[in-house]
Amino acid sequence: MLRPPTIALLTILFSAAYLQAQTISAGEASKHVGEQGTVCGQIADKHTADGARGKPTFIDLEHGFPHQTFTIVIWESDKDKVGEFPTHGNVCVTGAIAEYKGVPQIVLHDAKSWSSTHPNTSK
Repeated sequence: MLRPPTIALLTILFSAAYLQAQTISAGEASKHVGEQGTVCGQIADKHTADGARGKPTFIDLEHGFPHQTFTIVIWESDKDKVGEFPTHGNVCVTGAIAEYKGVPQIVLHDAKSWSSTHPNTSK
């Protein structure tokens, strides 16, 4: 028979595994700022700010700028590690959900942190 401390530990472990495995829609991401998560949505727009410091690429989900629901950020220094990111289709990104100017975002650092359901995307 399992003792109460063992049961409590198992409950915590299974709960953490469930939360880590669940995906969050782009529209729900603002409720998870400060958490690690996987956010999924439809690519609406992709833009590289060539004149900006760090030359970031912004991928907006669900709606394009300035009405984007969620933003994926890829810094120039990480582009080779992230790989070829699609310009359309559905994507999921995993990482720390932060917020910038009221919009939730994840900064991608490598190819393991994203997946695409678009058939012509390869990593």
